[in-house]
Formats: sequence, structure tokens, C-alpha cells
Amino acid sequence: MTEELRELWRFRELFFSMIQRELRIRYKNSVLGILWSFVNPLITTFVMWLVFGQLLANGIDSFFAYVLAALLPFTFFQSAILDSSQSILASLPVVKKIYLPRELLPLSIILSNFIHLLTGFAVFFLALLIIYATTGFGVNPFQATTWMLPILLLISLFFATGVGLLVCALNTFYEDVKYVANVVMYLLTFLCPIVYFHEQVADASLRANPWLYRLYMLNPQAVLSICYRKALLAPVKVNVLRGDVPVKLDASPFPWPWLAYTAVVSVLTLWYGYRTFNRMKWRFVERP
Repeated sequence: MTEELRELWRFRELFFSMIQRELRIRYKNSVLGILWSFVNPLITTFVMWLVFGQLLANGIDSFFAYVLAALLPFTFFQSAILDSSQSILASLPVVKKIYLPRELLPLSIILSNFIHLLTGFAVFFLALLIIYATTGFGVNPFQATTWMLPILLLISLFFATGVGLLVCALNTFYEDVKYVANVVMYLLTFLCPIVYFHEQVADASLRANPWLYRLYMLNPQAVLSICYRKALLAPVKVNVLRGDVPVKLDASPFPWPWLAYTAVVSVLTLWYGYRTFNRMKWRFVERP
């Protein structure tokens, strides 16, 4: 693996050029350009806010901010995996004719999506700051735990890169993988606390079976969604029903043990994904 990393460093200029190319091509001839990376989740957030925050009246102020804080990193993970899964197949004629480290193809796509995530969070903070400064309402975008954002971003990048490399390598030979990935990403939309709060899951599952909550928290992406919310936004009390009686739950503390677990899983996933990709990459030219 050390040799592969040295080879990546040797081709770093090509790598940066490929990232720039991905950024230019994606929104070529569009008026908003890279801001589309924020507009799409913003529209989704508006629909979720309208349905869950207004029509279903969950009673949480600035519900859109809590949705967006979890949706932006999830959208990055989803786009990074699905886009990179096709990267080798899309460039197979080039791979068969020209030598380059094959991992540059999925990595450039993952990194370009990561830049979109950074842009999205920049607009996120700016929007919250404008609302808070001009109206005095909403959510203060600067919490005591905001300093954790770079750590969470790094863990997200490691996890997405590991999964992306693994999915890309497998999909090159077994195209069923991309369909499985699409289904998994759809299911993860509901298995991650994006339109709901994990305190609701904890309250329901801990009363029924504590193992359900532990099983739920084994999902690294769910843990990251929780951590982004708790790091970037103020704690909020959540409504639940116990029988016919509505109850307000206090916000749970920051899940430090689960974040440590997610960080370890992300590093191991990155190592295993890169190792698997390197083991398979020289057989890509054999793909008919």
C-alpha cells in the first residue's frame, strides 16, 4: 500500500486537474454553478420542513436547520458512493490505453463531492447567521461545539472514500453492485435521523428492546448525522407519544463513545476499501 501512496503523490498534479475537471463539468453552462450543491438539499429540506415541521406540527422551531445539518453530509455520502461507482466503467477505454493510478478516477469524484459539501456548509452557516442577526430568531450558528466540524468532516471523508473505492472496484466486474448501492442509499434515508430525531428512536427502542437502539447506532452514517446536529445546533426538546400522552424529551448528550466507534470504523473502511481496490485494479483491463 505504501508504493501505491507514493504513486498517487507522483501523479498529484494530474489528480488536482481531474478534480478541477469534475467541478467544471458537473455544472457547465449553469447559472448557479457550484451553488447547485446547496440548492438541491435546500429544496429537499423545504419539503421536509413543510410536511414534518408544519403540516404534522412537530413543534420544533427552526426545524429546517436540524434537517439541513443532517442532510448535507448524507447527500455527500450518497453522491460520493453513487458517482464513484461508475467512474472506472465510464473511463474504461482510457484505462485500457493509458497508464495512471486507477484510484485517481474514483478519488477525484469523491473529492469533488467533498468540495460541494464544504460549499454547502458555508452557505448553511451564512444563511443561519443572516436569519439570526436580522430577526433575532432561529438558531445561533456558532455553538461551543462548532469546533468539532473539521473532525466530523474528516471522518465523513474517510468513510465515504473507503466505501466508494470498494463499491467502485466491485461494480467494475459486477454491475449488480450499483443497483444494490442505490437501494441501500434509499433505505439509509430512513435509517438515519434526518427527518426525525434519534431521541425518538432511543425512547421507543429502549422501552421495547435496548438491542434495537444499539443495532441502530451501529450505522456509522446515522451516528454522523446525530453528531453533526449536536455539534452545529443547540439542543432541542423532542415530542414523543407514550400511549395517547404527548411527552417532551430532553436532548441526549453528545454521543462520544459512538463517535469514537464511527471514527475507528471509518479508518478501517478506508484501509480495507483502498486495499481491495489495489488488489483488483490491475484486472480492470480484462473487463470486456
